[in-house]
Parts: sequence; structure tokens; C-alpha cells
Amino acid sequence: MERAVEAAAAHRPHPNPRVGAVVLSSSGRPVATGTHRAAGSPHAEIVALAGAGSDAVGGTLVVTLEPCAHHGRTAPCVDAIAAAGISRVVVGVVDPDPRVSGAGVAALAFAGIAVEVGVPGIDAEAVDPGYFHHRRTGRPRMTLKLAATLDGQTAAADGTSQWITGAAARADAHRLRADADAVMIGAGTLRLDDPSLDVRLPGYTGAQPRPVVIAGDRALPAAASVYRRHPLVYRLGRSGAEPVGLEVLGAADLPAVVKDLGARMLVDVLVEGGPTLARSMLAAGAVDRLVLYLAGRLAGGLGRPLFDGVFATLGDARDLHIDQAIAIGGDLRIVARPC
Repeated sequence: MERAVEAAAAHRPHPNPRVGAVVLSSSGRPVATGTHRAAGSPHAEIVALAGAGSDAVGGTLVVTLEPCAHHGRTAPCVDAIAAAGISRVVVGVVDPDPRVSGAGVAALAFAGIAVEVGVPGIDAEAVDPGYFHHRRTGRPRMTLKLAATLDGQTAAADGTSQWITGAAARADAHRLRADADAVMIGAGTLRLDDPSLDVRLPGYTGAQPRPVVIAGDRALPAAASVYRRHPLVYRLGRSGAEPVGLEVLGAADLPAVVKDLGARMLVDVLVEGGPTLARSMLAAGAVDRLVLYLAGRLAGGLGRPLFDGVFATLGDARDLHIDQAIAIGGDLRIVARPC
């Protein structure tokens, strides 16, 4: 299963889940590995079975996610598994997609194939947590990414903010973008920084995340780098004329935006906005995970804080569960969840 999980992590077939598969011969020898590369392409099970050929007969298929039993862009994997002569299937986790959700396991068992679900010590969901969150809630997993000095400043008193963190932390943040279907910012960040919101990693050839812009009452800039990449722009307030050629969607509030993103099959969204959007997302209960980069430097406390506004009392502060805290270069990365 560890080999299957490693294969699953190699590609991001949006909007499909990451899946990896390994075929073992009847003697238990690994003979082929498969991964799902892109939506519409052969599933991991099919790739592995094709690589195994006749060695699949009487063998075992190990797959990170329950094989599908329905017709989609491709034929059901359970039919191909049975036709290949597989005698046993080990499934990492049942697929929460309602089109599958146990139907694949049932179909395999009906075909006389022994099925085991779950492998002790291996969390198959961890290879694609956004997918499982989306299928269970209908909403994307919303990750709020923040970067600040050790004293909580996102910019110095004169407004300078590049670069707060070191090269290693910035590269890690780009890996977060590479794992996201979309990157969200507020209109304030759009006006101030005109960010590209793309993945800039050496050798990266994967898909670029779709830009998402949250606007209030103020007018949007007439031109911006992200306008060339078909952004999703949501207007939460009122404004006059919008930029020429830019579609602007109306939304009641941030939870409505998150719901619409889920309906558009965006399963993992990275929020990179400034202090206003960060506070608004937390206040709306629209954050599932926080990734905070703390630079090994001090700004003196007179710059721009992580969040706009203040809590009236400590009892109003947001409690977090710290999942991870590790050093990256000369900086610290903290991963946390709202309690």
C-alpha cells in the first residue's frame, strides 16, 4: 500500500481523486504500478493491470481508493479487475463519492473476489484530503496561508513586505499552490500587489490554480495579471461598472462563495489574501486549515498585522489545534485547524 500511496501522489488529476495501484503476482511479487494522471485518462487500476498482463491472474490488486463500479468518462474498473483474473483486492479507503460509496467493494465481492478495506498504519485519505473533504461536505477544503515575522507583522511600517520569509519557505508555499485547484485573494491584495498567483517551481509542468478574487464595494482595477487566466471574481458589495471583459459574480457572503466553489468541483482552495480577507474568512467559519509561515526576524510591531481588527477580549480569540510545527530553512511553518 505504501507503494500505491507514493504512486497516487505523483499526479493531480483534477477534479478526479489521486489514486495509485500496485499489482502483485500470485506469489506476492510486485509486477506493475499504476497512477491516475488526468481526468478522462485510464484509472490507476487499469494502468497497473495493463502493466501486469498475465501476471495479474490469481494475483492481488492493491489500490488506495475503492475502484469505481459506474460508467463515467471511462468504463467501470471493477469489470476490468474481474476480467484480468485478480483474486484479491486490498482497498485503502472506501470512496465517499455517492456514485461509488461501497458499490465498488460490493461489485468485486459479487464477482467472487476477496476484498479487504484498510491497511493498519496507513492513512490512504492523506494522499488527497481535499477530495475527501469535498465529497463529504460539498465544499472545498479551504486553506488559509499566512506569512509574518515572529512578532506577527506581514509588512514593515513603510509597507515593504518582500520578502518576509526565506527561499525555502517561499518554495514550500508554491507547493501549496501546486496542490490547490484555486488560489483566493481579496481585491485589496489585487490592487496593491497585482499578484500572478501561479506556481513557479523548477521543472513544474502541472496545471495552474484558478485565480479567485473577492471584492467588496470598491471598484476593481481596470487591468490585472490574473485577468488573463479566467479568474472567478465574486462581488460581495455594490459597485459601478466592472472592468471590460471581466465576468463578476454576485454573492451574499463568503460561505456562499465557498459553496459555489464546491459546486464548480474545486476541491482544494488556497487563500492568500491580506489581513482583511484572512479575518473575514475566520469570522465566517470558512477556514478548514491554516498554514502559517513565521520568519526568523522581527519587524518591531509597527507594521501591518496578520489580521485587521482586534478581539475585544481574550475569550473572543479563535482557538486552534496545532497539527504540525517544523523548521523550513530559517523560518517556521505551523499547520493548524480551527477548533
